[in-house]
Amino acid sequence: MTGTHLALAVVFAAAVLVPLLWRLNARAGRAVGVFVPAALTAYFVAIAPAVLRGEPERGVVPWVPALGVDLAVNVDGLGLLFALLVCGIGALVLLFSDAYLHGDPRQGRFTGIMLAFLASMLGLVVADDLLLVYVFWGLTGLTSFLLIGFDHERRSARDGANQAFLLTAAGELAMLAGFVLLAGIAGTGRLSEMAGAAEAASLRTHALYVPTLVLILAGALTKSAQVPFHFWLPNAMEAPTPVSAYLHSATMVKAGVYLIARLAPILAATGAWVGILTVVGAATLVLGAWMSLGQTDLKRILAYSTVAALGLMVLLLGLDTPEASVAAIAVLLAHAAYKGALFLVAGSIDHGAGTRDVTRLGGLRGAMPLTATAGLIAAASMIGLPGLLGFIGKELAYKATLDVVGAAVVVTAVVVAAGIAFVAVAGITGVLPFFGRTDAGTGTGADAHETPARMWVAPTVLAAMGLVAGIAPSLFAGPLIAAAASDVVGGPIDAKILPWYPPDLALALSVVTVLAGLGLLVARRQARSTVTRLDVGERLGPERAWEGLVTGTVRFAGVVSATSQTGRLRQYMLIVFVTTTVLAWGVVALLGGLPALEPSTDVRFWEVGAAGAILVGAFVALRADSRLSAVAALGVVGYGIALVYLLFGAPDLAMIQVLIETLIIILFVLVFHHLPRFVTVSSSASRMRDAVVALAAGTLMGTLVLATSVRPHEAISSFFLEASYLEARGRNVVNVILIDFRGLDTLGEVTVLAVAGIGVFALLKLRPDRRADRVQAGAGAAAEERS
Repeated sequence: MTGTHLALAVVFAAAVLVPLLWRLNARAGRAVGVFVPAALTAYFVAIAPAVLRGEPERGVVPWVPALGVDLAVNVDGLGLLFALLVCGIGALVLLFSDAYLHGDPRQGRFTGIMLAFLASMLGLVVADDLLLVYVFWGLTGLTSFLLIGFDHERRSARDGANQAFLLTAAGELAMLAGFVLLAGIAGTGRLSEMAGAAEAASLRTHALYVPTLVLILAGALTKSAQVPFHFWLPNAMEAPTPVSAYLHSATMVKAGVYLIARLAPILAATGAWVGILTVVGAATLVLGAWMSLGQTDLKRILAYSTVAALGLMVLLLGLDTPEASVAAIAVLLAHAAYKGALFLVAGSIDHGAGTRDVTRLGGLRGAMPLTATAGLIAAASMIGLPGLLGFIGKELAYKATLDVVGAAVVVTAVVVAAGIAFVAVAGITGVLPFFGRTDAGTGTGADAHETPARMWVAPTVLAAMGLVAGIAPSLFAGPLIAAAASDVVGGPIDAKILPWYPPDLALALSVVTVLAGLGLLVARRQARSTVTRLDVGERLGPERAWEGLVTGTVRFAGVVSATSQTGRLRQYMLIVFVTTTVLAWGVVALLGGLPALEPSTDVRFWEVGAAGAILVGAFVALRADSRLSAVAALGVVGYGIALVYLLFGAPDLAMIQVLIETLIIILFVLVFHHLPRFVTVSSSASRMRDAVVALAAGTLMGTLVLATSVRPHEAISSFFLEASYLEARGRNVVNVILIDFRGLDTLGEVTVLAVAGIGVFALLKLRPDRRADRVQAGAGAAAEERS
């Protein structure tokens, strides 16, 4: 077990224990909630020197050895970068949350869910097994659903959570299919074993490469809110601000980008990879930047600009060059720092000024000087001013796009246009609330105030990280970016991460971007009006298509329910038997028919007698004109089956069958006096239909039973006879099969019985309130008497 395994165990345990601890001692729960991610950050910082030297931390803990599935972790450069983001930003956001939700009785539960999400995201970025990646991927979706819908009293929060969960879950299922194909093609589910040059080359030339790539990218692109799945991210802003800062800027939405980067050495270097990612990334970049200019809520502005930034990362990874990979990682790191800070600043503004509407914000620098400092530095990084990490990311992105063969002008123009919008967004969210004026020409209300220290410390630290990394990238940002980019490329890379680059075309484009962005900032009201007026997506976009799909599905389910769920048992049985019979015969036809049957002449007279008794009992039950006669005839059928079990050497089953039949007969006789008189209520046509269905189903079952008597392979009974004692240490073969070999099946049956028992108990507890009835009756009588 490695330290990373222990870190995952600790944070998952904390997610369970912190809410319980919070009830006992809120101060202790608060301290543990912040200490655990901070301690994990310190651990990954401690192992960073070895990882950056090319010595990744890898380890395997057996999980399901029979299936070859292990808890395999791989903390290489890419994994280390994301682990530091997940744990470091997680600690700061939890510190912020402690003040943001202070006094909220749900704070302990919120902290527990946040820790559970942190653990899931950490597991995702260090997992070295495809199945493990999928498990943690699903856990991030579940925990993010709980966080987005945390304020579940509001319908908008519930709708945002449902939309995010359903859309990403659909992509997740497609991704699972892609993972299965990838593991089948590669012959292993271990990511570190697939990344070799020879293995990757064979994967990329396989006939199933394109379907595998498309399915995996479907999961990655939905998670990272790429077009046409981008709309769930702005709607998820219904979550509390700490959730938006953590999930939707630094961690969850970057899971798709992480997966693309992780699989680049395995699946990249093809036309399909470049075509899909560059087109989708460019479309997302443009649309997100455009839509961000039409918003007035701070969080939605930041959300759409996050969509655009994610599109830029996908675009750069799709270019599939070493320079673009370095740029993608630099942009990712810079974005996590400045966007996380700006989201937290937005939360502080909402807390201190009482609004997030940018048309009502201005002049807050005097009331909130510390928050203003953090917002100004973060905005400068988003603009891309020299001396900040955002400048390095922007320069590297421009250099990478200028080197694109055959499409440099188009790709660079797209990135520059989006960069201009980023400058305006940075000014709107990080500068004007403090140094500008409202649309009415006044400052924000005089009741604005600075937030508690825990709220301004977190964005200040994130903004300061971007500043330190921009001034001295060699301290930590440069080595991290180089190591992570090397893992994306699949080999060593010479990444030049400098605080300043010599004058060239990229630097000239940066100057143009800043100047044009400032001009757009001045004309922000006109831009907002234009975007709002031209927003055809409100009526025709993918969000409306998704809502139509969901609404149509619900309506279709209503029609199906109204048609099939009639409350009539006979109709349910009819549907089940008809469906099963048709599907089973269809499968038989697809398989080319049943094996040839060899008639057996070795039939003994007592076997004929038992079969005859069963047939006679069934016929009498069918034609009986009283319930007692039908029950007696069915008892003959049941006891005849018990006799068959006994004749063929299954006394345990025979005993169980006798007990069940006896109990059924007794129960039937006991309830007879509660039933109405026995009358025939069905029509001749319906009875004929039922007879046809019964004959078809019976013929099917009889044919399948006969078909199973043909044994093309060795009987499985010999395996059970040999393994029951040697492996399960049991002498009763039937019991061993039920308890050991079919343990999950038996557990399911026991669970069904337990749930049914709980339901019966609940119904018995629902006794009418006689006293309330008497009071109500008395009040009614009094009212009648007065009248």
